[in-house]
Amino acid sequence: MPPVADQENGPPLFKAASSSARQLFQLLNTIRFASKAQVQISNEGLRFSVEESRVMQGIVFLDKALFTTFNCTLPDVDEDTETPADLPNFQISLSALLETLQIFGAADAINTRVSKPENDGYNSNIRRDRPSAFSNQALGMVGVCRLSYHGIGSPFSIILEESGVTTTCNLNTYEPESPEEIPFQRDAMQVKIIMQARWLFDAVTELSSTNPSRLDITAFPAAPYLSLSAVGHLGSASVEFSKGRELLETFTVADRWTQSYKFEMVKAASEAMRLASKVSVRGDEQGVLSLQFMVEIEGGGVSFVDFRFVPFIHDEDEEEEGNGSEEEENEYRDRES
Repeated sequence: MPPVADQENGPPLFKAASSSARQLFQLLNTIRFASKAQVQISNEGLRFSVEESRVMQGIVFLDKALFTTFNCTLPDVDEDTETPADLPNFQISLSALLETLQIFGAADAINTRVSKPENDGYNSNIRRDRPSAFSNQALGMVGVCRLSYHGIGSPFSIILEESGVTTTCNLNTYEPESPEEIPFQRDAMQVKIIMQARWLFDAVTELSSTNPSRLDITAFPAAPYLSLSAVGHLGSASVEFSKGRELLETFTVADRWTQSYKFEMVKAASEAMRLASKVSVRGDEQGVLSLQFMVEIEGGGVSFVDFRFVPFIHDEDEEEEGNGSEEEENEYRDRES
Protein backbone atom coordinates (compact mmCIF):
# COMPACT_ATOMS: atom_id res chain seq x y z
CA MET A 1 0.00 0.00 0.00
CA PRO A 2 1.48 3.39 -0.94
CA PRO A 3 2.25 5.92 1.81
CA VAL A 4 -0.39 8.47 2.68
CA ALA A 5 1.65 11.29 1.16
CA ASP A 6 1.82 9.47 -2.19
CA GLN A 7 -1.92 8.80 -2.07
CA GLU A 8 -2.70 12.47 -1.53
CA ASN A 9 -0.44 13.50 -4.41
CA GLY A 10 -2.09 11.02 -6.76
CA PRO A 11 -5.64 10.95 -8.07
CA PRO A 12 -8.33 10.57 -5.39
CA LEU A 13 -9.99 7.23 -4.78
CA PHE A 14 -13.31 9.03 -4.68
CA LYS A 15 -14.54 12.45 -5.75
CA ALA A 16 -18.00 13.88 -6.26
CA ALA A 17 -19.67 17.24 -6.69
CA SER A 18 -23.15 18.42 -5.74
CA SER A 19 -24.93 21.64 -6.61
CA SER A 20 -26.71 21.59 -3.23
CA ALA A 21 -24.89 21.15 0.06
CA ARG A 22 -28.23 21.91 1.69
CA GLN A 23 -29.89 18.65 0.69
CA LEU A 24 -26.81 16.67 1.82
CA PHE A 25 -27.02 18.46 5.15
CA GLN A 26 -30.74 17.76 5.53
CA LEU A 27 -30.32 14.04 4.91
CA LEU A 28 -27.33 13.61 7.22
CA ASN A 29 -28.95 15.78 9.89
CA THR A 30 -31.61 13.06 10.36
CA ILE A 31 -29.01 10.81 12.04
CA ARG A 32 -27.42 13.52 14.16
CA PHE A 33 -28.10 11.61 17.40
CA ALA A 34 -24.50 10.27 17.28
CA SER A 35 -21.30 12.31 17.08
CA LYS A 36 -19.39 9.95 14.78
CA ALA A 37 -20.44 8.13 11.63
CA GLN A 38 -19.12 5.14 9.74
CA VAL A 39 -18.66 5.94 6.04
CA GLN A 40 -18.54 3.37 3.27
CA ILE A 41 -17.84 4.37 -0.35
CA SER A 42 -19.02 2.28 -3.29
CA ASN A 43 -19.72 2.77 -6.97
CA GLU A 44 -23.38 3.36 -6.09
CA GLY A 45 -22.90 6.12 -3.50
CA LEU A 46 -21.92 6.90 0.09
CA ARG A 47 -23.35 5.07 3.09
CA PHE A 48 -23.35 6.84 6.47
CA SER A 49 -24.29 4.79 9.53
CA VAL A 50 -24.47 5.66 13.22
CA GLU A 51 -25.48 3.66 16.27
CA GLU A 52 -26.33 4.19 19.91
CA SER A 53 -25.40 1.56 22.51
CA ARG A 54 -25.96 -1.15 19.89
CA VAL A 55 -29.73 -0.86 20.36
CA MET A 56 -30.41 1.90 17.84
CA GLN A 57 -29.04 2.37 14.35
CA GLY A 58 -29.49 5.05 11.69
CA ILE A 59 -28.40 4.77 8.06
CA VAL A 60 -28.38 7.40 5.30
CA PHE A 61 -27.42 6.41 1.77
CA LEU A 62 -26.37 9.24 -0.52
CA ASP A 63 -27.02 7.78 -3.96
CA LYS A 64 -24.74 8.87 -6.77
CA ALA A 65 -27.81 10.34 -8.45
CA LEU A 66 -27.75 13.10 -5.81
CA PHE A 67 -24.46 14.37 -7.25
CA THR A 68 -23.82 16.16 -10.51
CA THR A 69 -20.54 14.23 -10.88
CA PHE A 70 -19.54 11.02 -9.11
CA ASN A 71 -16.27 9.14 -9.64
CA CYS A 72 -15.12 6.17 -7.58
CA THR A 73 -11.99 4.12 -8.38
CA LEU A 74 -12.13 1.00 -6.23
CA PRO A 75 -9.04 -1.16 -5.58
CA ASP A 76 -8.38 -3.92 -8.08
CA VAL A 77 -9.46 -7.51 -7.54
CA ASP A 78 -6.98 -9.59 -5.56
CA GLU A 79 -5.31 -11.82 -8.15
CA ASP A 80 -4.47 -14.55 -5.62
CA THR A 81 -7.97 -15.01 -4.21
CA GLU A 82 -9.89 -13.52 -7.14
CA THR A 83 -12.08 -11.68 -4.67
CA PRO A 84 -12.82 -7.95 -4.78
CA ALA A 85 -11.02 -5.76 -2.29
CA ASP A 86 -12.89 -4.32 0.66
CA LEU A 87 -14.82 -1.14 0.01
CA PRO A 88 -13.28 2.05 1.44
CA ASN A 89 -14.55 2.26 5.01
CA PHE A 90 -13.67 4.80 7.70
CA GLN A 91 -15.06 6.86 10.55
CA ILE A 92 -15.45 10.64 10.72
CA SER A 93 -16.94 13.24 13.03
CA LEU A 94 -20.55 13.63 11.90
CA SER A 95 -21.02 16.83 13.88
CA ALA A 96 -17.98 18.41 12.18
CA LEU A 97 -19.26 17.34 8.75
CA LEU A 98 -22.67 18.89 9.41
CA GLU A 99 -21.13 22.14 10.62
CA THR A 100 -19.04 22.28 7.45
CA LEU A 101 -21.97 21.65 5.10
CA GLN A 102 -23.93 24.55 6.56
CA ILE A 103 -21.14 27.14 6.56
CA PHE A 104 -22.79 29.18 3.79
CA GLY A 105 -26.34 28.15 4.59
CA ALA A 106 -26.19 28.54 8.36
CA ALA A 107 -28.71 31.38 8.35
CA ASP A 108 -31.16 29.37 6.25
CA ALA A 109 -30.74 26.31 8.48
CA ILE A 110 -31.28 28.32 11.65
CA ASN A 111 -34.34 30.06 10.23
CA THR A 112 -35.98 26.77 9.28
CA ARG A 113 -35.13 25.36 12.68
CA VAL A 114 -36.76 28.18 14.62
CA SER A 115 -39.48 29.18 12.18
CA LYS A 116 -42.03 27.10 14.08
CA PRO A 117 -41.85 26.04 17.73
CA GLU A 118 -42.15 22.36 18.65
CA ASN A 119 -45.61 22.79 20.16
CA ASP A 120 -47.10 24.69 17.22
CA GLY A 121 -50.20 22.85 16.08
CA TYR A 122 -49.53 23.79 12.46
CA ASN A 123 -45.89 22.69 12.55
CA SER A 124 -46.35 19.39 10.71
CA ASN A 125 -48.51 20.92 7.97
CA ILE A 126 -45.85 23.40 6.86
CA ARG A 127 -42.84 21.82 5.18
CA ARG A 128 -39.98 22.62 7.50
CA ASP A 129 -37.42 22.38 4.73
CA ARG A 130 -39.18 24.86 2.44
CA PRO A 131 -36.82 27.76 1.61
CA SER A 132 -37.87 31.29 2.43
CA ALA A 133 -38.12 34.08 -0.16
CA PHE A 134 -34.74 35.38 1.01
CA SER A 135 -32.87 32.08 1.16
CA ASN A 136 -29.75 31.56 -0.92
CA GLN A 137 -31.65 29.09 -3.08
CA ALA A 138 -34.47 31.55 -3.85
CA LEU A 139 -32.01 34.34 -4.60
CA GLY A 140 -30.19 32.14 -7.12
CA MET A 141 -27.02 31.87 -5.02
CA VAL A 142 -26.44 28.20 -5.77
CA GLY A 143 -23.12 26.88 -4.46
CA VAL A 144 -21.07 23.80 -5.25
CA CYS A 145 -20.02 21.15 -2.76
CA ARG A 146 -17.08 18.90 -3.68
CA LEU A 147 -16.17 15.76 -1.74
CA SER A 148 -13.00 13.69 -2.11
CA TYR A 149 -11.08 10.90 -0.41
CA HIS A 150 -7.64 9.58 -1.39
CA GLY A 151 -7.39 6.41 0.68
CA ILE A 152 -6.59 4.94 4.10
CA GLY A 153 -5.18 7.57 6.45
CA SER A 154 -6.14 10.47 4.19
CA PRO A 155 -8.67 13.10 5.29
CA PHE A 156 -12.20 13.34 3.95
CA SER A 157 -12.14 16.65 2.07
CA ILE A 158 -15.04 19.04 1.57
CA ILE A 159 -14.72 22.09 -0.69
CA LEU A 160 -17.60 24.59 -0.70
CA GLU A 161 -17.83 27.27 -3.36
CA GLU A 162 -20.43 30.01 -3.37
CA SER A 163 -20.49 33.53 -4.81
CA GLY A 164 -16.75 33.51 -5.42
CA VAL A 165 -15.92 32.35 -1.90
CA THR A 166 -14.20 28.96 -1.46
CA THR A 167 -13.91 27.10 1.83
CA THR A 168 -11.87 23.91 2.21
CA CYS A 169 -12.24 21.58 5.17
CA ASN A 170 -10.26 18.37 5.70
CA LEU A 171 -11.88 16.05 8.24
CA ASN A 172 -9.68 13.50 9.99
CA THR A 173 -10.61 9.90 9.28
CA TYR A 174 -10.34 7.09 11.81
CA GLU A 175 -10.26 3.33 11.81
CA PRO A 176 -13.84 2.04 11.52
CA GLU A 177 -15.28 0.31 14.54
CA SER A 178 -17.36 -1.95 12.28
CA PRO A 179 -20.20 -2.64 14.73
CA GLU A 180 -22.60 -5.37 13.75
CA GLU A 181 -25.81 -4.20 12.18
CA ILE A 182 -29.01 -4.75 14.10
CA PRO A 183 -30.46 -7.80 12.34
CA PHE A 184 -33.91 -7.53 10.82
CA GLN A 185 -35.57 -10.75 9.69
CA ARG A 186 -37.34 -9.86 6.46
CA ASP A 187 -38.46 -13.47 6.03
CA ALA A 188 -40.09 -13.37 9.48
CA MET A 189 -41.73 -9.95 9.19
CA GLN A 190 -44.86 -9.66 11.33
CA VAL A 191 -45.91 -6.08 10.57
CA LYS A 192 -45.64 -3.83 7.53
CA ILE A 193 -47.38 -0.46 7.50
CA ILE A 194 -46.81 2.41 5.06
CA MET A 195 -48.19 5.79 6.06
CA GLN A 196 -47.51 9.49 5.73
CA ALA A 197 -44.49 10.36 7.84
CA ARG A 198 -46.19 13.43 9.29
CA TRP A 199 -48.84 11.25 10.97
CA LEU A 200 -46.08 9.44 12.85
CA PHE A 201 -44.37 12.73 13.64
CA ASP A 202 -47.62 14.20 15.03
CA ALA A 203 -48.20 11.11 17.19
CA VAL A 204 -44.68 11.10 18.67
CA THR A 205 -44.85 14.87 19.30
CA GLU A 206 -48.20 14.49 21.06
CA LEU A 207 -46.96 11.65 23.25
CA SER A 208 -43.76 13.46 24.23
CA SER A 209 -45.78 15.93 26.34
CA THR A 210 -45.96 13.33 29.14
CA ASN A 211 -42.15 13.03 29.28
CA PRO A 212 -42.37 9.26 28.75
CA SER A 213 -39.57 6.74 29.10
CA ARG A 214 -41.18 3.93 27.12
CA LEU A 215 -43.10 3.67 23.87
CA ASP A 216 -45.43 0.70 23.30
CA ILE A 217 -46.33 -0.06 19.69
CA THR A 218 -49.24 -2.44 19.03
CA ALA A 219 -50.62 -3.52 15.67
CA PHE A 220 -53.95 -5.31 15.27
CA PRO A 221 -55.44 -7.11 12.25
CA ALA A 222 -58.63 -5.08 12.81
CA ALA A 223 -59.59 -1.81 14.53
CA PRO A 224 -57.87 0.04 16.17
CA TYR A 225 -55.21 -1.22 13.69
CA LEU A 226 -52.24 0.72 15.08
CA SER A 227 -51.73 2.06 18.61
CA LEU A 228 -48.84 4.05 20.09
CA SER A 229 -48.78 4.29 23.89
CA ALA A 230 -46.30 6.25 25.99
CA VAL A 231 -45.62 5.51 29.65
CA GLY A 232 -43.66 7.74 32.02
CA HIS A 233 -43.49 9.17 35.52
CA LEU A 234 -45.98 11.91 34.63
CA GLY A 235 -48.60 9.46 33.40
CA SER A 236 -49.50 7.72 30.16
CA ALA A 237 -51.08 8.62 26.83
CA SER A 238 -51.93 6.82 23.61
CA VAL A 239 -52.66 7.57 19.96
CA GLU A 240 -54.72 5.18 17.83
CA PHE A 241 -55.02 5.04 14.06
CA SER A 242 -58.48 3.52 14.16
CA LYS A 243 -59.55 4.51 10.65
CA GLY A 244 -57.06 2.07 9.20
CA ARG A 245 -57.16 2.18 5.43
CA GLU A 246 -57.96 5.89 5.29
CA LEU A 247 -54.71 6.77 7.07
CA LEU A 248 -52.54 3.74 6.36
CA GLU A 249 -51.52 3.31 2.72
CA THR A 250 -50.33 -0.27 3.24
CA PHE A 251 -51.35 -2.42 6.18
CA THR A 252 -50.21 -6.02 6.64
CA VAL A 253 -50.61 -7.56 10.10
CA ALA A 254 -51.31 -11.28 10.49
CA ASP A 255 -51.70 -11.40 14.29
CA ARG A 256 -51.60 -8.96 17.17
CA TRP A 257 -48.05 -7.64 17.53
CA THR A 258 -46.84 -5.50 20.44
CA GLN A 259 -43.38 -4.36 21.52
CA SER A 260 -41.84 -1.69 23.75
CA TYR A 261 -38.98 0.67 22.97
CA LYS A 262 -37.11 3.46 24.69
CA PHE A 263 -39.07 6.59 23.83
CA GLU A 264 -36.08 8.92 23.50
CA MET A 265 -34.52 6.66 20.89
CA VAL A 266 -37.63 6.60 18.71
CA LYS A 267 -37.97 10.35 19.19
CA ALA A 268 -34.41 10.74 17.88
CA ALA A 269 -35.84 9.89 14.45
CA SER A 270 -38.15 12.95 14.59
CA GLU A 271 -36.07 14.91 12.09
CA ALA A 272 -36.54 12.12 9.55
CA MET A 273 -40.27 12.00 10.35
CA ARG A 274 -40.51 15.73 9.75
CA LEU A 275 -38.50 15.72 6.53
CA ALA A 276 -39.88 12.57 4.87
CA SER A 277 -43.09 12.19 2.88
CA LYS A 278 -43.72 8.52 3.74
CA VAL A 279 -42.55 5.96 6.27
CA SER A 280 -42.57 2.18 6.20
CA VAL A 281 -43.06 0.72 9.69
CA ARG A 282 -41.94 -2.90 9.93
CA GLY A 283 -41.48 -5.35 12.78
CA ASP A 284 -40.11 -8.89 12.85
CA GLU A 285 -40.81 -11.79 15.19
CA GLN A 286 -37.85 -10.82 17.39
CA GLY A 287 -39.43 -7.42 17.97
CA VAL A 288 -36.87 -5.39 16.01
CA LEU A 289 -38.51 -2.22 14.70
CA SER A 290 -37.53 -0.85 11.29
CA LEU A 291 -38.52 2.65 10.19
CA GLN A 292 -37.67 3.41 6.58
CA PHE A 293 -38.31 7.01 5.53
CA MET A 294 -38.73 8.16 1.93
CA VAL A 295 -37.42 11.70 1.47
CA GLU A 296 -38.27 13.64 -1.68
CA ILE A 297 -35.23 15.40 -3.14
CA GLU A 298 -35.13 18.63 -5.11
CA GLY A 299 -35.39 17.75 -8.77
CA GLY A 300 -37.86 14.92 -8.40
CA GLY A 301 -35.67 12.18 -6.90
CA VAL A 302 -36.05 10.30 -3.64
CA SER A 303 -33.67 9.17 -0.94
CA PHE A 304 -34.11 6.79 1.99
CA VAL A 305 -33.21 6.98 5.67
CA ASP A 306 -33.36 3.79 7.77
CA PHE A 307 -33.65 3.35 11.51
CA ARG A 308 -33.66 0.13 13.51
CA PHE A 309 -34.50 -0.31 17.19
CA VAL A 310 -34.01 -3.22 19.58
CA PRO A 311 -37.02 -3.73 21.88
CA PHE A 312 -37.28 -3.99 25.64
CA ILE A 313 -37.81 -7.43 27.11
CA HIS A 314 -40.13 -7.75 30.10
CA ASP A 315 -40.22 -10.29 32.90
CA GLU A 316 -43.58 -11.97 33.27
CA ASP A 317 -43.92 -10.82 36.88
CA GLU A 318 -43.30 -7.21 35.92
CA GLU A 319 -45.99 -7.34 33.26
CA GLU A 320 -48.53 -8.54 35.81
CA GLU A 321 -47.62 -5.87 38.36
CA GLY A 322 -47.55 -3.03 35.83
CA ASN A 323 -45.98 -0.61 38.33
CA GLY A 324 -43.48 2.16 37.83
CA SER A 325 -40.48 0.04 38.77
CA GLU A 326 -41.12 -1.99 35.62
CA GLU A 327 -39.37 0.61 33.49
CA GLU A 328 -36.13 0.39 35.49
CA GLU A 329 -36.01 -3.41 35.41
CA ASN A 330 -36.41 -3.69 31.65
CA GLU A 331 -33.47 -5.03 29.72
CA TYR A 332 -32.74 -5.00 26.06
CA ARG A 333 -32.85 -8.20 24.15
CA ASP A 334 -29.49 -9.86 23.73
CA ARG A 335 -29.05 -9.92 19.98
CA GLU A 336 -26.37 -12.58 20.25
CA SER A 337 -28.66 -15.14 21.93
